Amino acid sequence: MTTSTTTELEEQRERYLRLAAEYDNYRKRSQRERQEAGARAQADLVKRFIDALDDLARFAHLDPATADAATVVQGVDMVERKLLKALVGAGVQVINPIDQAFDPNLHEAVSTERALSPEDDHLVARVFQPGYLFGGQLLRPARVVVKQWNG
Repeated sequence: MTTSTTTELEEQRERYLRLAAEYDNYRKRSQRERQEAGARAQADLVKRFIDALDDLARFAHLDPATADAATVVQGVDMVERKLLKALVGAGVQVINPIDQAFDPNLHEAVSTERALSPEDDHLVARVFQPGYLFGGQLLRPARVVVKQWNG
């Protein structure tokens, strides 16, 4: 091998090693940034729930001798609304399909009841548990009672 060929090979080898090191640094930095972004997203979600948790703690520690049932019910209702607001603010979509057509992709039929007319066939009569979507992904189907027309 000539000296120029050896020098070219050495330059190519050095360039390859630099590129490999740069790629490895890029890969590590990208992985670290993804982890940090995930941690920030989780922290943001937790922050959304702190106020509701504080309210829940206040109602959980009421003196039963002095608290009336109406106050407790109002407090629980307030906490539920705050939690739902936090979930919706985080991008969660609530599925509550009363009087909508049954959709097996979003709903789980737990029971059926008689429909009074053919138009009501396969409509949701009641919701036992609402369902939830997040970013288009079904987290939990709505558990429903479906009307069924028997003619």
